[in-house]
Order: sequence, then structure tokens, then C-alpha cells
Amino acid sequence: MPGQTPAPMSGARYIAESFQALGVSHVFFMDAILRPTLVEMEELGITRILAHSEKSAAYMADGYARVSGRVGVCMAQSVGAANLAAGLQDAYLHRAPLVALTGRKEPMLRYRNAYQEVPHTPLYASVTKESMDVAEARELPHLLAQAFRMAGDGSPRPVHLDLNGLGGEVLEKGEVPNPVLPDPALGRLPAHRPVAPPAMIAAAARRLAQAKWPVLVIGAGAIQAGAQAEVLQLAESCKIPVATSLGGRTIIATTHPLHIGTVGTYSAPPGNRLVHEADLVIYVGCHAGDQPTNNYTVPAQGTAIVQIDIDGQEIGRNYPDTTAVWGCPRQAVADLTAAVSPRESWAVWAEYAAGIVGEWRAEVAPLRQSDAAPMTVERLCQEVSDALPENGVLVADTGYSGIWTATMLDLPHPGQSYLRAAGSLGWAFPAALGAQCGAPERPVVCFSGDGAFYYHLTELETQRRWNIPVVTVINNNSGFGQGTPKVASFYAGREGGSPEEINRFGPTDFAALAREFGVEGIRVEDPADLGPALRQAIAARKPVLIDVVTDIHPRAPEAWEPPIG
Repeated sequence: MPGQTPAPMSGARYIAESFQALGVSHVFFMDAILRPTLVEMEELGITRILAHSEKSAAYMADGYARVSGRVGVCMAQSVGAANLAAGLQDAYLHRAPLVALTGRKEPMLRYRNAYQEVPHTPLYASVTKESMDVAEARELPHLLAQAFRMAGDGSPRPVHLDLNGLGGEVLEKGEVPNPVLPDPALGRLPAHRPVAPPAMIAAAARRLAQAKWPVLVIGAGAIQAGAQAEVLQLAESCKIPVATSLGGRTIIATTHPLHIGTVGTYSAPPGNRLVHEADLVIYVGCHAGDQPTNNYTVPAQGTAIVQIDIDGQEIGRNYPDTTAVWGCPRQAVADLTAAVSPRESWAVWAEYAAGIVGEWRAEVAPLRQSDAAPMTVERLCQEVSDALPENGVLVADTGYSGIWTATMLDLPHPGQSYLRAAGSLGWAFPAALGAQCGAPERPVVCFSGDGAFYYHLTELETQRRWNIPVVTVINNNSGFGQGTPKVASFYAGREGGSPEEINRFGPTDFAALAREFGVEGIRVEDPADLGPALRQAIAARKPVLIDVVTDIHPRAPEAWEPPIG
């Protein structure tokens, strides 16, 4: 009946029904948190993924959120709250929408040396938008909705709810007297964003019209806004080269003639060089931090900038001469396209940029096609690129995995996605499992080094238990390859010593290890075997790990540095 007050509901049932209303299909957790709520979730069809560490649970929720556009949920009891907080760093840095729930000590146990009690709010302060204490069940309708609202609004980031009771049981047992469920729209990234004002679009168009050699630099914010078609239209209609941060990869196909690669510290040489040569850089959904600007040197300080972002706090933060466009990146790029007319110099500039990129691609082609053993990582990347389906999701770890995949692994199809660690080594494997849960119809391939995979290899059991059909590719070089030259340089001039103790380990046969967990394991040493193994594994739609033996000494591409002086 209209106006009828809903019957009171237990806290456990309210949380479960709220998650269902918000479109939460999976929750990722470590025991013991919200156990009665988890029972209610089963009845409502929500999948409950028990992980083997709190950080894994957070990474799974992160991958789920990034690929689906829905708010990811991770949970841990009071004792695991610190571990869960550590797992939110990557989601915070990447700007992924998560809600983290933890239990906390009951009021009469706090500040009395209770077992493993530490204040949770300081732990979450630097990795969330907000950390909110939930003391009573009657607060749930307000604070649960607010957590999801904040997680997805503006610049998305995690939000933390600290629930009364070691595992939240005080809230679960409590009564919600007026159980109004949250607005379902809060469970996803916003469909509608604030519109950039016409005056800002006009100012950006005037600035673009004055440029001879403009370039677009696209970040994760453009991907979140679904601006792929709009960016492509602007680039093609005006002949403007497109560079990306790692988070902006796949905004256009990496093989497109206007694509000049990633830019910054994880860049192949052409990307940095061309962005540095540009006389106008248009940032779209990119925070222009130290990584995508090669420590604020690409572009050079003083270069003309247009910055389009939903988060006004990011505009002009790192470059002073910035024309601000504050609003939805998708709408702003479309409006900018309508407001400009191409200049003849732009087509000449685009042709020049394509030539620079083409020369570099020809230079590295022999390594991509090499039959050498141990296998070159360039060949490994080529085989993954060739095997990844048109709707595939590639999930890459940080460090060398990020550099190799950003520079050597093509993503030529508009339906492909690229998720990368924002700095947390070991993130990729759990995140790939979460991504597969968030996009069950899409093939997911995880690219990880052996050093990163060691962090959370126990999640092989989780993968087998839930039959999550991720194909994990291990670049197995028995060490941390990225730091090998630096370690060697510190031993220069010394006699003897053991540099290998600093960054070498193994060798480990991860294929055999995977089989012990019940996951199909394939070890590849001959480059000719990798392509068929990848295609068969992806087509099988089951858990598979492919352990690829490579050498630690070859170097990934070095980022181009501007001349000094």
C-alpha cells in the first residue's frame, strides 16, 4: 500500500537486501565477518567468495569494480581490519569504487587493552574517502547508502564502514525500524555526471585552435566515463595523436595510426618524445601525477595544457598554464569536437608522430618474433596479444609486468580492457579473479611476474573452488628483474659478494604448483608452444596457469628522458 511503513528488519537481513538492491553480485571476504548476513545473502543469490587473505579480498573487489563499473564490496573481521586497509591502497590510487566493511570491538571492550584492538579510523584515513563508524542497526539505512554514494560519486574511491561487534554481530542482531532500501543507482558508477559549462568548452577550443602540434593524454577517468567513442571521434576528425596513462589504455586500439603509446615512467620511447614535442597537451581524465608525466618532465613545465576532469581538485595541480574543463569527460570531449575545426598542421603532425612510432615498432619487431630460448618477453607479449579475444580483459601486475604490457602488448580491439596494478605488487592475480566475477562472459587473462605471483598464490585454491576461468600467465625469470641492473651497480668495484641474495629466488615450477591446487598447469619453454597453449586455455573456459620460462637479464624498454638544460 502507498505510504505503508515497511516492517522492521534485522540488521543482517537489511544489509543483504540492500546489497541485492544495489546490484552487488559478489562479496569478497575473510572469515569471520557478518556470518548471519552471509547466510541471508545466499538466499538472495549473492555469491560469497571466501579468500585466503584480507588483501586478496580487497584486490578481488577492486578488479570486480574496475571491469564492471559496479561498487565492489570487501569485508573482514576486526582482527583483519589492518590487512584489509592495506589492500585498499591500489583501489584508492586508481580511483576504483569500493565499500570495505570491518567489525570492531564493542563499546565496553574499547580502550581497555582488548585482544588485538587498534583504532581502525587512522588505518583507513589515507586509503578511503571516508571511514564511518556504525554503532546501531538503525543507522544502516543512512550510512550504507552514503558509503555507496560516496564510493562512486565524483572521483571514485573506497569508503569504509566500521561495524559494531567483532564480526559486526551487534548490528546484525539489531533491528532496523524503517528498512528503506538504498537507491539501486548508487551501486554503479554514475550514469549522469555534471556537465562542463559552455564557457569552459569555448576556452579549451580557443586554446586548441592556437596549437600546431596538439596531443591527447587519456587517463582512467575517461575509461570510467565511457568516453571511448568520443575520444576516437576527436582524434580522427582533428588528426590529434593519442597517448595514454596505463589506466587509459584501450581508450582507442593500441594499433590505431594515431595511438602513440603510454606516456611517463612506463613508456616506450616514442610516447614521451612526442608528448614532450607537443605544444598543447589535452589531459582527459588523467591526474597528471609523476608516473604519467615522467616525474613532471613530460610535458615540460610551461607547456600549454587543457585538462578535462570530473574532479576539479585535479585540474592544474601539477601544471600551471592550464585551461580548466570541469565536468564529464565524455560530454566535454564531444562538445570540444563540435567546437573546433582542424588545422592543416595537425595532419602533418599526426603523420610525423605515426612515422616515429612506426620506426620504433619496426626496431623491436625481431624481438617480438624471436625463437630464442629462454623466451624473450617481447615474444611472450606478442603471443598474449595474438591470443586475447576481441572482448578479452588483460590484468597486469605492477613493475616490469606493467612496463612490458604497456609497451609490448598490443590491444587492437575496441572491446578489450586493460586493468593494471597502481603499485601494489601481487595485485593482479586476485584482481583478475574478481574481474572474472564482475564480467563472467568475458575471457580474463592475468599477466604476472613470478615475484608478484608468490604474494597470493594461495588463491589458486579459491580459483579452483569457484571454477573461475582466469588464464594466468607467469613471466618466470626467478627473480625481481626490474632491479637487477641497480643491484649489480651497487656491487661494482667490489670483490666477491652475493648480489643474487637481494633480488633472486626460485627456480619454481608454478605449473606443477598449480596442479597441486587442482588448477591445470602448463609449463612453456619453447616459444612455438606458447600460442597454442594460450588459445586452448582461453577457449577451455576453466582455471589454467601457464608458466613461461624467461631470462632475468633482458631489459624492458626505457622511458625517453628530455634533454637536460
